[in-house]
Amino acid sequence: MANIIILGAGVMGSALAVPLADRGHKVRLIGTHLDDDIIAAIRRHDIHPRLKVHLPDSVLPGSPDELAEAVGGAELLVLGVSSAGVDWAAGKLTSVLPPDVPIVMVTKGLAGDGETIQTLPEYLEKRLGATYRGDVCAIGGPSIASELAVRRPTCVTLAGRSGPAAHRLAEWFRTPYYHVWPDTNLVGVEVCAALKNLYALGVGMAAGMLESAPAVENESGMHNTAAALFAEAVWEMSYMVTALGGDPQAVWTLAGGGDLYVTCQAGRNSRMGRWLGKGMRYSEAKLRYMPEDVVEGAETALAIRASLSAMITRGELDRNSLPMLCAIVEAVCDDACRPIPLERFFAARGTERPNDFAAGLS
Repeated sequence: MANIIILGAGVMGSALAVPLADRGHKVRLIGTHLDDDIIAAIRRHDIHPRLKVHLPDSVLPGSPDELAEAVGGAELLVLGVSSAGVDWAAGKLTSVLPPDVPIVMVTKGLAGDGETIQTLPEYLEKRLGATYRGDVCAIGGPSIASELAVRRPTCVTLAGRSGPAAHRLAEWFRTPYYHVWPDTNLVGVEVCAALKNLYALGVGMAAGMLESAPAVENESGMHNTAAALFAEAVWEMSYMVTALGGDPQAVWTLAGGGDLYVTCQAGRNSRMGRWLGKGMRYSEAKLRYMPEDVVEGAETALAIRASLSAMITRGELDRNSLPMLCAIVEAVCDDACRPIPLERFFAARGTERPNDFAAGLS
């Protein structure tokens, strides 16, 4: 069995320690500088304070100053930091990670440089530099950490550019309850994995719209609205995957529709969407109700805003094909209180309209 390091002791990185330990691997869970309380709690009684479960006895917790020693004999690094922590992780790993050790990312998000949009594996490879020769892969699909940590049946995709590497690493993770399918559509899987968080903000708005709507005599919900938001999100994800060079097949499987579905059921992104749907501005909702939460969908919107505007201006993306994406980005980045433009959903793509969104972002 393999010697595996997990960097990042948040819920998903820690939950992955369970199937890896059950598979018989030697697992070191190394926290970041933000995980000191988590690592201390695990050391005291083996209970992860956010997952509320005992991690397997064979999982060894460690602090950031133990990273260099831990990765020296590693055969795999699992990166479980937040999207905002990728730069920190790259800085720590550049000088200590052996150049051929593969990386599997569970971090979800996109990187923007003001001109183009990149997946996080692409961004991490550039940050690690030319001396790094390992495979950077990623896990995508519907995986709620608290369910995985108690061994609920879970199905995901492990994607990489190399088919043999993806097959080999998928086998390392696979257990009777953690079902892992290898894939070579890394861009498609990662674009879906990032955008489903952003689109979950939009789908979550239906709940807030319902709470703000006048009472009706039959007490009906807004499932019609939520379903339309979900369907538009799937269409737009397909458009974005294709535009960024991935295979849109990812949208119709675990990484796209599957992960979007589970993300819309609960979690930080859908909770934030509810506040936005009630007419609250993003800054107010974040400060009042979610000050300690990392809302990955909002972080993705902030990361890609300038690049999205530039790509629309250059004609590489069609603003009319992305009414929901543009509305969510505006709501977060401009702190705007605007409704989702349902009337623009499923319109003929490529029609001539002003690039008002790009102008507003410049």
